[in-house]
Amino acid sequence: MARHGDTVWRVCLTALCRHADAEDAFQNSFLKYALADDVQFREEEHRKAWLIRVASNTCRDMRRAAASKNVPLDETSFESLASRDEEAQPDSRVKEVLDAMSDLDDPPRTPVYLALYEGYTAPEIASMLDVPVNTVYSWIARGKKTLKEALS
Repeated sequence: MARHGDTVWRVCLTALCRHADAEDAFQNSFLKYALADDVQFREEEHRKAWLIRVASNTCRDMRRAAASKNVPLDETSFESLASRDEEAQPDSRVKEVLDAMSDLDDPPRTPVYLALYEGYTAPEIASMLDVPVNTVYSWIARGKKTLKEALS
């Protein structure tokens, strides 16, 4: 959790937007990790990718469960992802960018986050999310276009 907790937390918060839901997804992701005795990781990057995929799937399952119960997940901003220290980010448009990210549908929100903030390539994201690479490219392009329109 010390190595990859921040990344898993940001994936959960990006996908669900609400702290309480993100906390549940975060805990469930690491619980699945703790119970996955039969999973052999080749390297630390494989472990990180596995955790991101588990977190993403957990968030998707939570959204589906909420939709089936007609219980909407609350919409909140991504403020916790940004520094609140005004001197650390003077004249920045962080809040505007985070609001634009929160307005994106998911997908493309999670693939855009993984590409822009975590630095993953489209093939890596496709592997994590178990979707075709071209789909990831489309999601990222659509997400970037939407963000550009929202921020211009």
